Amino acid sequence: MIGDWIEAARPKTLPAAVVPIMVGAAEAKRMGIFDWWPVAICLVFALLVQIGTNMANDYFDHIRGADTSDRVGPERLVASGRIEPKRMLWVSLAVFLLAFLVGLNLVSYRGWELLVVGVVSIIFGYGYTGGPFPLAYRGLGDVFVIFFFGLVATMGTVYVITGSLTLSSAFLGAALGLLANNILVVNNYRDRETDRVAKKMTLIARWGLSFGLAQYRVQLMLSFLAIAVYVSRTGELAHAAPFLALPLGYRLASSLEKTQGKELNALLAKTAGLLLLVGVLCSGSIFFTSI
Repeated sequence: MIGDWIEAARPKTLPAAVVPIMVGAAEAKRMGIFDWWPVAICLVFALLVQIGTNMANDYFDHIRGADTSDRVGPERLVASGRIEPKRMLWVSLAVFLLAFLVGLNLVSYRGWELLVVGVVSIIFGYGYTGGPFPLAYRGLGDVFVIFFFGLVATMGTVYVITGSLTLSSAFLGAALGLLANNILVVNNYRDRETDRVAKKMTLIARWGLSFGLAQYRVQLMLSFLAIAVYVSRTGELAHAAPFLALPLGYRLASSLEKTQGKELNALLAKTAGLLLLVGVLCSGSIFFTSI
């Protein structure tokens, strides 16, 4: 049972929550302010929102018919019968509630405006596949990922620590959000047929595989362009360390067109690994040049 719940949290997707906090903390250090306590709170909050979103997604995709026996992706816990639907829903809501309670610590640390950001993040996490207007079913999942797992998470971490919203952190957030969304692109590329049947009209279900291939490549290029702009703003050559991961990104983009079926699960994991690698190189280079 414990293993089932760990699987329901979808550990392979969690770099999308961890990386922007790492990079935001490093950027705050570059700005001359650093405190481990708000970093830890931001990290726990982001992880809980991601896990709650994943569990809610497991439940709502099942009841909306997107997770069936024809699905190519990893087995989902509700659809397989390993976790009861209502139990998954209630646990996801409990995780969101815990995220809210953890986030309250940030309100006392920085200000009431973070309460708004936290509540909106939780609402949209639930509304990714739940509620009367599920974002993923309307082709808006990509906007959600880029905005919340890129811009909001990165800039929010910088703001919590320093009290400032900066253009440099926006470029970092855009880069990370685009790379995180490439994880979703592979997911939607793999599930396009079952998504169409369930009327889950992701961008790829709506516009086809060629669009998905182009989206992956364009987002990869734009993410590294955003990093290049950040480097030009700081004037620190060491901050270009993430470009060491560009050849890997290019290989992943080239292999997407040749990969089918269950092999896409491995490509999805490698895309998450690319995000983590870029995050480590980015945060490490920024942090250590600030010491």
